[in-house]
Amino acid sequence: MADLDNVLIFVKVAEYASISRAARALSMPISTVSRRLSVLESQLGVTLLRRTTRRVSLTAQGRKYFNECQEPLSLLQEAERVLTHAQRKPEGLLRITVPVVLSHDSFLQFVSGFLRAHPAVRVDLHITNTFLDLIAENVDVAVRFGDLPDSSVVAKRLGENVRYVVAAPEYLKGRELPADPSDLAQHECVMLSAKNNETHWELVSGRRKARMHVSGPVSSRDFNTASTFVLRGHGVGLLPSAQCEEHIARGRLVRLLPKWASPPIPVFAVYPSRRFLPLRLSVFLEALAAWRSPLWIKD
Repeated sequence: MADLDNVLIFVKVAEYASISRAARALSMPISTVSRRLSVLESQLGVTLLRRTTRRVSLTAQGRKYFNECQEPLSLLQEAERVLTHAQRKPEGLLRITVPVVLSHDSFLQFVSGFLRAHPAVRVDLHITNTFLDLIAENVDVAVRFGDLPDSSVVAKRLGENVRYVVAAPEYLKGRELPADPSDLAQHECVMLSAKNNETHWELVSGRRKARMHVSGPVSSRDFNTASTFVLRGHGVGLLPSAQCEEHIARGRLVRLLPKWASPPIPVFAVYPSRRFLPLRLSVFLEALAAWRSPLWIKD
């Protein structure tokens, strides 16, 4: 098998089309580079390069060999770089996109704590309900709720989001509590991303499923706003369990139809590639997995 150092020298010479320039890039004497190339050609039994006084060019066999060697060598060099960086502190710019629901103070506190723990990392945080193309937008990681249609990304499951049917005591005064999911059609509801303030809710109870039409005075694009209007007594809401459990315990909300809830909605951290993750992304993913989010339940 050819010496990898010799193969690296050959690739550099091919890239620069010059022995002298490659020698400078490798910090090696020209005579050493020339000799190592001759050793490689002798080992392979082929002529890889045509040498003239002015330049170096690849033979047909040399071009094939270069094409096969270039990518594996680049991967080896990148692996070495990653291992070297692993001994250092996380640093550099981390681009993150999350849905609007994570504009909540608890997530911002989490990011703040992460920055304090890793002061050499900078964060570019994009809060939007639009599913950005991670590669086209140069995004390092996204938090996404629901099934992922894009199989080209790597997904790390963070947990699941389950939603309860809840209402404030103020709203329930003088109203009959729903005994069945179909009764929700008779109530004012606070909805998420509803069209013309009308939408459908899906609930499950064991193997039983129900789908009902609901409407009401308020529709919002994020759970934080919807939660505020539910707490202020404007209607029944379908809110994340982790977000409303404390309010239920304190009597600020009442859980309706306690045997029913939304189907579990998976929550993922997604990123473009599994290969050679920057250290700043690796430590962020670890911190995110360990964070006790009010918006999902860990598996």
